[in-house]
Order: sequence, then C-alpha cells, then structure tokens
Amino acid sequence: MNSKKEIFESLPVPKALATLAIPSIISQVITLIYNLADTWFIGQTNDPYKIAAVSLTFMLYFLTNALANMFGVGGGSLISRLMGKGFSDEAKKVSALSFYGTIMVAGCYSLICLIFMNPLLYLLGASENTIEYASSYTLWVVILGGVPVTLSSVMAHLLRSEGYARQASFGLSLGAIINIILDPVFMFVLLPEGKEVTGAAIATMLSNVSALIFFGVMYYNLRKKIIISVSPVHLKGSSKYLKEIISVGFPSSLSSILSGVATSVLFSLTAGYGDIQLAAMGIVRKIDMLPMNVGMGLCQGMMPLVAYNYSSGNYKRMHESANFARICGMGFACICIAVYQCFAKGIIGLFIDDAETIEMGVYFLRICCLAVPLMICNFQMTYTFQAMGKGIESLFLAACRQGIINIPLLFILNSSLGIVGLAWNQFVSDGLTLLLSLMLYRKINKTLKAAD
Repeated sequence: MNSKKEIFESLPVPKALATLAIPSIISQVITLIYNLADTWFIGQTNDPYKIAAVSLTFMLYFLTNALANMFGVGGGSLISRLMGKGFSDEAKKVSALSFYGTIMVAGCYSLICLIFMNPLLYLLGASENTIEYASSYTLWVVILGGVPVTLSSVMAHLLRSEGYARQASFGLSLGAIINIILDPVFMFVLLPEGKEVTGAAIATMLSNVSALIFFGVMYYNLRKKIIISVSPVHLKGSSKYLKEIISVGFPSSLSSILSGVATSVLFSLTAGYGDIQLAAMGIVRKIDMLPMNVGMGLCQGMMPLVAYNYSSGNYKRMHESANFARICGMGFACICIAVYQCFAKGIIGLFIDDAETIEMGVYFLRICCLAVPLMICNFQMTYTFQAMGKGIESLFLAACRQGIINIPLLFILNSSLGIVGLAWNQFVSDGLTLLLSLMLYRKINKTLKAAD
C-alpha cells in the first residue's frame, strides 16, 4: 500500500502519470482494436449492409459504457478522495455500492433492450436491409452481454482508483484479445456463411464474460492488499454516498449517453443519403475512436492523481498532473491528424474493399480528424472537474458538448450544408465547448489559489 501511496504523493508527476496512464492507454487501445476487429472482420464480407447494421447498434452498446461511468467514474473519484483524507473504511462502502448498483442498473437496461429491441433499432435508422443483422448483434452484445461488459468496466475503474492501473488494464485487455481470437473462429468456422454478424456478436459477448471472470479472480487474490471491496457486508451504511457518487458519475454517464445519441442522430441523418454513406461514416467513427480512447486512457490515469491531491490539499501537484496530461494529449492529437491526412485511403481500405465506400470514407476522415485536439482537451477538462468532485461543472459541460451544442448543430449543418455539414459537426461542436471549458477551469483555478 505504501508504494501506491508514493505514486499519489511523492513520485515525480511525469513518472506517476506514466505509471497510472500507460496501462490505461494500452488497455484502451487494445479495447479499440477489438471494437475495430468486429468492423474489420465483417468488412471482409464486402457487404455494406452488414457494416451499416453494426454501426446502427453503436448507441445501444455505447450506453453500457455510460452506465459503467455512472458508478465507475463516480465511485472511483470518490474512493480516491476518501483515500486522500485517510477514510479507508468509507472507501470500502463506496466500492461495494458501486459494484451492486452496476449489476442492478445494467440488468434493467438489458431487459429494456430485450423488450423494445426492434422499435429501438428502427428508430436508430435500421432498414429492411439491415434489421436482421442489427437485431442479432444487439441480442448477443447488449442484451446477453450487457451486465458483464458494464460490470468489468466498473471493476477496472475501482482498481484504478487505488493505483492498480496495471491490473485494471490487463483485465480489459484480456477480454479484447480473446475477442480478436474468437471473431474469425465464430464468423468463418463455426457459423455458416451469412451469419458473420452473429458470429462477431457471440465472440464479443464471450470475451466480456472472460474479462469479468478475470476481475473476479483478481479481486479475490488482492482482497488482503486492497481497500476496495465488493463484499455485500460493506453495503451497510453505504447509501449515504449514493448522491455523491451520482453527482460525479452522472455527468460522465450523461456525456456518454448524449455522445451515443449524437452518434445515432449522425448515423440516422447520414442514412438519409444512402447505405453506402452510412457504412463510410460508420467506419470513420470507428477509426476516430483511436484518439478518443487514447485520450480517455490518459485522463483515466490522470484522474486518481488529481482527485487524491485535490482532496489532500496539494493543489500544486494537482495542477502539475493536469497540465502534463494536457501536453501529452495535444502531442498525440497532432500525430493523429498527420497520419489520418496522409494515409486516409489506406486506413479506410483496411476495412472494406468497395471503391465508393472508400472514396466517401476518405473524405469524411480527413475532415473529422481535425476535431481530435479539441476533443482530447475537452476530455481532460471534464475529467479534471470530475476528479475534484465538481459535479455541477461536469454536468454543464457534458450537456453542452453533446446535447445543447452538438445535437442541434447536426440538424442545422445538415440542413444548410448537407452531408458536408455532418462531417464538420464535431469540429465546430468541440471548439465551442472548449471555450466554455477553459472559462470554467479559469474560474475554479482562481478559487483554489485564493484558498491555497
């Protein structure tokens, strides 16, 4: 435990951030690879309808991430802050509440998706060409796999909050690696031709179950070393922390929900131009997940450092952690833009061998990648507010970035510029949100300097 405390209190900030962030980034990249694996393997069929179907299910699957953020980010931030104050027993209560709260909420979500699956998919833009594929993918990945994927993500967040970033990242990476292995087995060996989407979905579900099993074993092996606990014994007296968990977790959850809604609106509007355009946009959004996931991994590593030092009153170290994370994020963003601009055609061609889809995808990618620096900077600001327990500020930014700004802009730009406007939407939306983020951060900074 002393070595973990050293990471938060005395290790040089670059080294401390690297210790916590690099495993998280690796995990996020591997998770991205397995998300891309479904699209890549399905793309080998050269059937745009199958790719479009998987793109349509994006929101339903993405909402499991929103549910995980509710208790994972909210609970994890609170645990780090309680540790900074030396309240270990209270941290156990928070971890138990986060664990069982996740099971209940994720189970309810899967049940809702089961009951209203087809109406939801048609609402998201499914057509007669894609509904069969989309419903099959939803059944296995969201309905049957919803609880495992949500719970394993929350367990990783809780481990990370105590400094066990390597173990958390390994568990998520293990599920991703298993999925990559199982994808071709189920798609092209075990299931008949035409069932590739179902095969990819089964592989994804089994990989998430594997990750959950790993975390169960890991928690048991570390039970005498870690503060966090999933024992129902610690649920007693934990309800008093529910409001505090939700106050931080809900903005993160809302951000994911609104991001999923915005993506679904984007896909729905894009579908109005044709299934080829939808397939191209779906591929680009998958590719765009690389900088997003790296940015999220960096922020996940930064968050415990900021939360712990904010709670203990070490504001200088807190600011150093946030600023260094921002510099690293901007450097990576610049690399992404250069690579996507120079190699757009080759990157899109990895996913499908259809000339029309590739041409459209190249056009979309070269525009969408310009939003990467703005997106990563917004992530960093939001995670900093969440680490500090600033629920209202986090909620405001979450509502602005994806709801108040992004979604209305989709309709405005679509009606004024057509499909070109849809491609530019994220750049404009993130740019406006960043201005608000910087103003809020400056205001909070002044308050901390006055208190220091």
